[in-house]
Amino acid sequence: MFFIAFLYSSVGHAGASGYIAVLTLFSFAPAEIKPIALVLNILVASIGSWQFWRAGHFSWKLFWPFAILSFPMAYLGGYLDLPTHIFKVIVGFVLMFSAIRFLIPQNTDSELTVPSKPVSLGVGAFLGLLSGLTGTGGGIFLTPILLLMRWTTVKTAAALSVFFILVNSVSGLLGNFSATKTLPLFALPLGVAVIVGGSMGSYLGSKILQPSTIKKLLAIVLILAGTKLIFTS
Repeated sequence: MFFIAFLYSSVGHAGASGYIAVLTLFSFAPAEIKPIALVLNILVASIGSWQFWRAGHFSWKLFWPFAILSFPMAYLGGYLDLPTHIFKVIVGFVLMFSAIRFLIPQNTDSELTVPSKPVSLGVGAFLGLLSGLTGTGGGIFLTPILLLMRWTTVKTAAALSVFFILVNSVSGLLGNFSATKTLPLFALPLGVAVIVGGSMGSYLGSKILQPSTIKKLLAIVLILAGTKLIFTS
């Protein structure tokens, strides 16, 4: 859990897909996995949001259109319990394709364009629902879109994603709690490991690591997340 939090937080993510994979391997019940992953996500995303905001990489103007509809849709996704195995396999292959794209040298920090408000709202709503259904914060999906569409720079994409993850993880957990009326107390001891790992990773990602290094780490994260979605669906 420490390693997952460290690696994911260095690229502006919180590690939910990694936590889900580990919990699945240790035979946790499906009903426990989603809320535990969301609690750990909230802890790491809170630290990452602070680190990337303090480093000056966050853009509220670009963030709010993605976030405003994602919050209620993440709540809905957290409340629902749908058979999403086929959808997860498709998403897994999309993430792995995105990872390959990041391993191919390209200049994503130039010729940037700003997405229109309707596009941002639509993308945010869809990713919010997806994040709630899968028990992730949605950043694993948002970052590749931001970079491949050339909507922002690498570090700003990381900052937007970690804030996006925080918002959607809180909403998804609220939705899950509304449906189950239980909170995963087992997440508390695991929280110590992810807080330490998330603090170290987000500090490196926001202040020290170069964009090219972050993109390579992001490719690793996407491959891990994609593999998890494909083989544990």
